[in-house]
Amino acid sequence: MALQPRKYDDVIVEIAEYVCLDELVASDEARSNAMSCLMDSVGCALRAVTVDECNAVMLASRFGGADASGSVRVPGLPGTMPVAQAAGATTTAIRWLDFNDTWLAQEWGHPSDNIGAILAVADALASEDQAKEPITMSKILDWLIKAYEIQGVLALGNAFNRVGIDHVLLVKVASAAVVAAMLSDRDIEVVCSAVSHAWLDASLRTYRHDENTGSRKSWAAGDAVERAVKLATLANLGQDGCRGALTAPGWGFQDVWFRGNSVKLGRALGCYVAENVLFKVRYPAEFHGQTAIEAAIRLHQEVAHRIEEVAEVRITTQEAAMRIIDKEGELRNEADRDHCIQYMVAVALLKGDVTSEDYEDATASDPRIDALRSKMTVSESPEYSRDYLDPESRSIANSVQVIFKDGAQTEAVEVQYPLGHRRRREEARPWLVRKFEDNVRHSFGESEYASSVIGIFSDTDTLLDMEIDQFMAILQTRD
Repeated sequence: MALQPRKYDDVIVEIAEYVCLDELVASDEARSNAMSCLMDSVGCALRAVTVDECNAVMLASRFGGADASGSVRVPGLPGTMPVAQAAGATTTAIRWLDFNDTWLAQEWGHPSDNIGAILAVADALASEDQAKEPITMSKILDWLIKAYEIQGVLALGNAFNRVGIDHVLLVKVASAAVVAAMLSDRDIEVVCSAVSHAWLDASLRTYRHDENTGSRKSWAAGDAVERAVKLATLANLGQDGCRGALTAPGWGFQDVWFRGNSVKLGRALGCYVAENVLFKVRYPAEFHGQTAIEAAIRLHQEVAHRIEEVAEVRITTQEAAMRIIDKEGELRNEADRDHCIQYMVAVALLKGDVTSEDYEDATASDPRIDALRSKMTVSESPEYSRDYLDPESRSIANSVQVIFKDGAQTEAVEVQYPLGHRRRREEARPWLVRKFEDNVRHSFGESEYASSVIGIFSDTDTLLDMEIDQFMAILQTRD
């Protein structure tokens, strides 16, 4: 008797059914945030494209004589690329300066990493006239909300980082699901195939830690979405999926990578992540340290003129920050520095601000920074750790206190929720617009191009009706 083909793992099916919904019922808050996410990500990308190392990585497909012809545009660059490479280049730019939006749960990551895949595939479908109906930016926001939800809800239910798996796996899964649905006009079998193959591509996160920390963390998500687009394309061409990718005894993801733990969704898929997404509004730094920066800035005026008199700086934080960004000793590069809570706090105390340029060698060579770092103690508050995991709170608290050699001390300044948190959303919105405009002008000044890019986000109703072809044409620079 012939064996019946097994069905796909339940988690894979649930993701596919969700992404293939004809209509997404999303709250007004989710859609408003999705528009802010798109605007913020475009700004982050355009600020990064003029950074030499970022630009080199984005254009890596052209090295070695590779054929880089294609039809897909990349924000801030002239010319076009093949769709998968354009997806990777766009996400690399969005992610490069560690300034894009964030999601913190058992697992963490950056949901806007998926935007490169969505924009590139939509542009390809439009340019090749393969879409059954015009692809408006309103539809792009629907895909964005779905990608955010898949990545974020998987992060709620699982802690892949605890076993050394890098969180870009979730970018790959989410992008593969959404792109497969876009390419196949929501064919569940195609989406299941793409998602199953994405689960097979787990990778190590060692490049985010200790002496291995390096710039790969700035392009890993770009690499993930490039791969996701390829997997989705193969699935759409009829490539059979791996039905037991998660649960196959001995050989599946759960047994090989996840120490026998079951992969699960943390809640029903809807629009929860878009409603609760965390924005990096003012400070390009790892998100667990955002409130520490805010606290240190509040102490700047009191401390900056007395740096030589500082005896100790006490940082109280959550367990996650202790594990990820508590770093002593030498910091070797920008990637190391923007994931060091002591470095962030030192710069904030000295300058009253933290910018992308503060992670470069010119700033890092200031001897006062390491002098301050050597006087810092970092300890965990059980209350902060508990509130961090509490779904009703989701705080990311830090406090900073400075003690001087003469025994005087500042207050312990505590900040529970960073500016980009849902509880401070209305306060953050004007700053998000300012950040977007500053990012665009940082790279392109007061040019006609900068004005055009800024202008498309000034009228939400017009932008929602705009087709992807027009949107990408505005974002493309000329030679």
